Amino acid sequence: MLGVVSALAALIVPIALAQTGSPPPGVYEPKAAVPSPPLRVEVIDGTRFRDVESKDVYRLYGIDTCAPGQTARFNRQPWPCGTMATAWLVTATLNAWLACRTLRDEASEHLARCSSAGHPDIAADMVREGIAVARPPTPEDPGVRAYAVAEQDARKAYRGLWSSTFQMPWDWRATIDRSRAAATQGGATP
Repeated sequence: MLGVVSALAALIVPIALAQTGSPPPGVYEPKAAVPSPPLRVEVIDGTRFRDVESKDVYRLYGIDTCAPGQTARFNRQPWPCGTMATAWLVTATLNAWLACRTLRDEASEHLARCSSAGHPDIAADMVREGIAVARPPTPEDPGVRAYAVAEQDARKAYRGLWSSTFQMPWDWRATIDRSRAAATQGGATP
């Protein structure tokens, strides 16, 4: 009798799945993660890279790094924190396959969380090493708690940026944008 019931269940479940796209009530089916195709990338800056095959641009979600021209100051010695962030990302992705999970598309970029064999969460490792900072939460992006915790740990240990004086990347970019706008307006003739 048990064999007959098992055989019927084996027939009914696939039929129900084919008809509804979901298992019948009471049947457990694990949610399969949709893997991204593996990527080989070329780094653009500290948070962005381009898939060498598709040319799609990816930006790491939840973090920010110094801009390419930005510097930090360790005591009296300036150092190129933007260049260092880019170099860190190049080192982490060079000759490595990346798997990225796109959270959304924004300004022709895939906002994503990415990993490789050497970095289970590339953004988290950047924050942990003091190369990146966690972005402040917004209504659209609540932030990643693990990144905030990693940033606190890096700060307490004075790792990377936290050993130096620096301007938050988003503030630095805003200052540069205001300077450019003032220069454009000041140079215009009525």
